[in-house]
Amino acid sequence: MATTFAASTNAPIKVLIIDDSATIRRLLSLVLGSDPEICVVGEAENPIEARELIKQTDPDVLTLDVEMPKMDGIEFLRRLMRLRPTPVVMISTLTHKGSEAALTALQLGAVDVFGKPRRAEISEWQGLVSMVKTAARARASQNAAVNPNLAPARHGAWTGKIVAIGASTGGVDALETVLSRFPTDCPPTVIVQHMPELFLTSLATRLDAKYAPIIKLAENGAPLRPGAVLIAPGGDHHLNVGHSHLRAELVGSDKVAGHRPSVDVLFGSLVPRADNVVATLLTGMGRDGADGMKRLRSHGAMTIAQNEATCVVYGMPRAAIEAGAADKILPLTEIGDAILAQAAVPVASRSRV
Repeated sequence: MATTFAASTNAPIKVLIIDDSATIRRLLSLVLGSDPEICVVGEAENPIEARELIKQTDPDVLTLDVEMPKMDGIEFLRRLMRLRPTPVVMISTLTHKGSEAALTALQLGAVDVFGKPRRAEISEWQGLVSMVKTAARARASQNAAVNPNLAPARHGAWTGKIVAIGASTGGVDALETVLSRFPTDCPPTVIVQHMPELFLTSLATRLDAKYAPIIKLAENGAPLRPGAVLIAPGGDHHLNVGHSHLRAELVGSDKVAGHRPSVDVLFGSLVPRADNVVATLLTGMGRDGADGMKRLRSHGAMTIAQNEATCVVYGMPRAAIEAGAADKILPLTEIGDAILAQAAVPVASRSRV
């Protein structure tokens, strides 16, 4: 049954909770409502009820369960983004099926996905608060606007440079746009995307099926070679690139600035070979990667930051730009070509035999 709450002037972020479980709705309301910057303005047990509450409460952010009766969360999200774009944080189970649905939601325009904890304890759900606050500042429909069907660019031989990319909120769609330009023999590429471990597995599988290079999760000791894109697997490990050899290293250690994998850790491992690195920061909350990018640039790397207009969340690129870490500030659709221009020989420049 739908429930409506009065908005509070002390909590400007109005949140509508949509979940078929009464227990989860109560839990989410308790967790989110405990933050003074958030006001839960309503609860709905299915998308049909949610449509009416959206009209009544005009929420700033929705939390939306993936699996619900009458209309699943994915179909509701698809219709919402077409008719009334609103920032959405999806709530998904940490299963293979759930991770596939989560990626679909991100492609449809959800700002982020929160992996549903196995235990219904308040402490397990606290991360949702920061996601909701980030979503309130995000561009709800930006994803669909910047992901055209781009064909792989025509570039020639590898110049010896490594490509390193960092992304967080909004990164799935951004990575698709960049990787859609990469040819089969793209430069060796390493990526850190902030996301739960199981979601990263599904992400790598999906990207590999859609785009020209071989795209997979990095394994310890895996070589960095042309045509291969390695994504940090997350979990208990950070991703490094070996100092004496071009191989991935999975390093078990604590989170860095709240992240594991961390973009700063990856970028930091590349400083010894910075003059052969093209580093890029895409959309995302916080400042992970800004310090590492600044170190790379000061040691000779080419560095690129996504511009504000095309970011879902202008956090990580902004931090890098303000720190003086970016050589170029580009819209998302130009970044793939800019990377290849630095790390691969343009076709027109190749010598003819």
